[in-house]
Amino acid sequence: MFITTLIFLFALTIIYNIAHDPLSVSVGFSIIGGLITCKLVPEFKESFIKAKLTGKDLAKDDKEPPIPECMGVICATVYLVCMFFFIPFPFMEWFSGKGKISQSEEFHAPTFPHHKLGEFLAAMLSLQSMTFLGFADDIFDISGTDTSALYIWTNYRFRFFILSINDFLFLNDADPAVEAHLFSLYFILPFIGVSFGLIIYNWYPSEVFVGDTYCYFAGMTFAVVGILSHFSKTVLLFFIPQIFNFIYSCPQLFRLVDCPRHRLPRFNPSENKLEYSRVKIQKPLKKPASFVLDLFELLRLVKVDKGETSIEVNNFTLMNLLLLKIGPLHERTLAILVVVIQILASCLSFYIRYHLVHFFYEVI
Repeated sequence: MFITTLIFLFALTIIYNIAHDPLSVSVGFSIIGGLITCKLVPEFKESFIKAKLTGKDLAKDDKEPPIPECMGVICATVYLVCMFFFIPFPFMEWFSGKGKISQSEEFHAPTFPHHKLGEFLAAMLSLQSMTFLGFADDIFDISGTDTSALYIWTNYRFRFFILSINDFLFLNDADPAVEAHLFSLYFILPFIGVSFGLIIYNWYPSEVFVGDTYCYFAGMTFAVVGILSHFSKTVLLFFIPQIFNFIYSCPQLFRLVDCPRHRLPRFNPSENKLEYSRVKIQKPLKKPASFVLDLFELLRLVKVDKGETSIEVNNFTLMNLLLLKIGPLHERTLAILVVVIQILASCLSFYIRYHLVHFFYEVI
């Protein structure tokens, strides 16, 4: 507790003494956000359980007690509060009269960057909307179709705001790349802080579940960073594992092959390990399903067990594919393996971005 208090006071000192440097202030808010999230998550566990916002860990024994879910809403709320307090700091030089001088003004008055403030507020509005949508999905279990429609509406509204603002950038001169990258750091640093405070309790063995709220909130945060900083293709490169998982899952997501409610790996209590889960498909198979299974079997992406009246095949997810190729793994080992794959994919993304740039980007 004493160390936590010292770190908190240190972060406040950074914010107070270096208010003119928004990046340092962002680091301060990141530390504060992480500490507050780390403090609030255990405090609200019992409240979420009493409200029956709980889930069952399918990778544990049936005797395990229910685990509080939707805890991502705490992480997202702390993040939004930190960002609200952070709003004045990127524009502090204009408040102090040290802003950029407009050559067109008769009295050479500092010109406030309203377009940047507009982008910032549009991003905040989108993050709030997505957090609300994720929490609503956790509470009311919104159907996939309705969720997708609301997500698309929020995403395009955000893009509309940004593009509308960018149309008038010629009035204030185009923003340099450095400023765009700084704005991305302003959003991503507090996100890292609050996420670190949450993962302490979500890492194996999980004490809490993040729920759909965190998934929606995190996805929109990366979208905001990519759009505001004008490197959306670079951000997309970091999602190589997720893109592969989506393409691999498409036959089940679009109902070409039967898709169960949960496609998580199956827990084997006798060995205390996870195995790939399966889905049973009744014969006769429709032509699209037969084509997909034949193609995936040719590429060695599935294991098909054929019976007289049905066939069994592993669920089409990256984790099930890893367990199919490597064999049963302990949950902690599988989690570490997935993180390692993400790190390697990120290294590949950097290599593509800076060494194969001519093949992927029109403008360097």
